[in-house]
Amino acid sequence: MRFSELLAAVEDEPVFETGLLRAGRAHDSALPGQLGRWRRAGRIHQLRRGLYAVAPPYRQTVPHPFLVANRLVPGSYVSGLSALAFAGMIPEFVAEVTSCGPGRPHIRPTPLGRFSFRHVKPALRRGYRLVEVGGGQTAFVATPVKAFLDLVHLQPGGDDPAWIDGLRLDVHALAEVGPEEAAAATGSPKLVRAARYVRSLADDPALTWEEV
Repeated sequence: MRFSELLAAVEDEPVFETGLLRAGRAHDSALPGQLGRWRRAGRIHQLRRGLYAVAPPYRQTVPHPFLVANRLVPGSYVSGLSALAFAGMIPEFVAEVTSCGPGRPHIRPTPLGRFSFRHVKPALRRGYRLVEVGGGQTAFVATPVKAFLDLVHLQPGGDDPAWIDGLRLDVHALAEVGPEEAAAATGSPKLVRAARYVRSLADDPALTWEEV
């Protein structure tokens, strides 16, 4: 396969797997070696085994970090601070993309950014949705309530009011989407306490988002 053939096969796909290159072709034993040479030449990025992205200036589409996170660990969804920032629930920019899902916890640095993955049990893998993230790309992202509850669940002392205050959450917007009901559905006293504290902040007329 020539590099021009790879670009034609990938077109505007943000990331691609080797299976895409093998589609409709006889088994190409030289393909792994070619991919390795293109990676060393800086023409493509390897994100994990079998998953690649075309490097600039050759790429047609800039991969969104959330889509990359989903593809790095199938079955995962973006959550925690990353999803809260995406929803405008916290004022800070979050550089590292955090995801939850199956598999062991790990951090994966890539040429496209740094990605962390946290394990949650199957009963807690709900409350996320497929959303448009820009450039015609979509990714599975936790709802704001789910992102907050995942964050509390995974953080030791995550129900501590002082720790929650430090997040600088838009508690009024978060309270509008029912954190107490979602927390109660998990059966976790820790999550229920955190959700009730958010509600208490939202119900305090003396507090603004900036003060929280």
